[in-house]
Amino acid sequence: MKKTGILLLCIAAGYFSIAQQQEKSNLSFLHTAGQDIINESGRKIFLRGVGLGNWLLPEGYMWKFGALGDRPRKIEKVVADLIGKEKAAQFWKAFRENYITEADIRRIAELGFNSVRPALNSRLFLTEGNTPVYVEEGFQLLDSLITWCKKHKLYVIIDMHGAPGGQTGANIDDSPNDIPELFIEKKYQDQLVALWVKIADKYKDEPTVAAYDLLNEPLPKATGSAEKYKHLLVPLYKRLTAEIRKIDQRHMITLEGFDWSNDWSLFDKPFDNNVFYQFHYYCWARPDNLNSIDEYLKRRNELNTPVWVGETGEKGNAIYWATTQLFEANNIGFSFWPWKKMDTQNTPYSIKKPAGWDLIAEYTRNGAKPDAIIAEKAFNELLDNIKISNCDYFEDVCNAILTRIPAKIEAENYGFSGFNRSYFVLDTANKSKFYRKNEPVQIKLDSKDKEQFWSEQSIELQQSEWVVYNFESLNRKKHQLTIRASAVVAPASLTIWINNRKTVVNVIGKDLLEQAIGNYKLNKGDNKIKIQVKSGTLKLDWFRFN
Repeated sequence: MKKTGILLLCIAAGYFSIAQQQEKSNLSFLHTAGQDIINESGRKIFLRGVGLGNWLLPEGYMWKFGALGDRPRKIEKVVADLIGKEKAAQFWKAFRENYITEADIRRIAELGFNSVRPALNSRLFLTEGNTPVYVEEGFQLLDSLITWCKKHKLYVIIDMHGAPGGQTGANIDDSPNDIPELFIEKKYQDQLVALWVKIADKYKDEPTVAAYDLLNEPLPKATGSAEKYKHLLVPLYKRLTAEIRKIDQRHMITLEGFDWSNDWSLFDKPFDNNVFYQFHYYCWARPDNLNSIDEYLKRRNELNTPVWVGETGEKGNAIYWATTQLFEANNIGFSFWPWKKMDTQNTPYSIKKPAGWDLIAEYTRNGAKPDAIIAEKAFNELLDNIKISNCDYFEDVCNAILTRIPAKIEAENYGFSGFNRSYFVLDTANKSKFYRKNEPVQIKLDSKDKEQFWSEQSIELQQSEWVVYNFESLNRKKHQLTIRASAVVAPASLTIWINNRKTVVNVIGKDLLEQAIGNYKLNKGDNKIKIQVKSGTLKLDWFRFN
């Protein structure tokens, strides 16, 4: 009996160990649970991903094109005009095969992201016209993506970026006539329903798919579309959800508000038990300013569902670092937009601009038509340049998104845990005039250069005031700490705690200068640095761990 009991215990332990290993190695269906997203084992999953823009729905701004190439159908016309329809068809097939490959997905996973949001153009899955038919190429590309993501343990949020007829009345959805015909003609709604049902039927048993994003950024106010058609949005969401649920009861559904996803005034009680709401977060103000998310936190409590940011990015590292901290402090997952684009320094990867590309771009601004040989050479070069192996990687951008070192951490990006936890100041009534305007840490504007895409800012701390920063390190080893600071009231004496190790530093000059502090062993994983002024007044621009 004893041997039998021991044997049974060993077998049970073995099964338990195998089950644990399978949970770690395999993705499981996700589900909403109150304000969290959980897997089938009940473990909370924080979706931290990237958007696969410009792949299945090319966007003119990522091609550096003008009005004649501001959306997929116009970009396609430009290519066909320059190299002919036959070569254009070959180009697009190769473009879609090269732009996102398994190498991209492997790299996304290696960097620490856990999800992707592919932007779909319905026209790649369903032809236009009175008798539309399904297009096999689109489904094959989506199948490949999901297969790669399954292999590399990434979740997929399928995003209907361009619906039949267009949902915005602008260029981003490949609208043919700059009006939201999806909400004007019932046939387009029927097509959208049928397309989503087909997608759901294909993937109803696939846990790699995390959610269906029914409609990207519908009905902006600026075009007049919201005022005319917003009353039709929730009924369309309900119809889509009801039809999907007839064949797929397991996948989450995410709903975006009107006006570029961000107006949630139409949402009341959730009409499905596995739905979460989405907003998009772009901080384009000049000088830099962090947009408030208080409205969405309030609505989350009312709706009692998870909240997710489907797009954020298109700015600089200071905003990226702050954005991620803000979201994580408030239990909000996100997807950075986009994974890569041409000739940039503010995405994880940048595509090299082909020789002669400026001539093509100028053509899309009513410039002279470039020679067909030059154009074909540029397009062929692009097909090579878009491969991730030929792109430029920006570690600083990726580390800012994921709040980890090596990185330059801007002084204004202290934590979001509030007074006496992330900061202490003597005067809590006097709010900052810049950046974090609802908090009393004094953030100063150091640069008003309108040519810059972002502004230079610093913080001022008086005697006894302090700030705390949190960050991650991928390894346990020594890193050099450097600060850029000046003494407003000299000398400024500081105490710096790095994971509770204390260092005293004196800052004497009134000009902002870099000052090497020393080498410090950091933890693998979470780390903390606290900077407190002992005497004088400190102006702190940034600090950096190399």
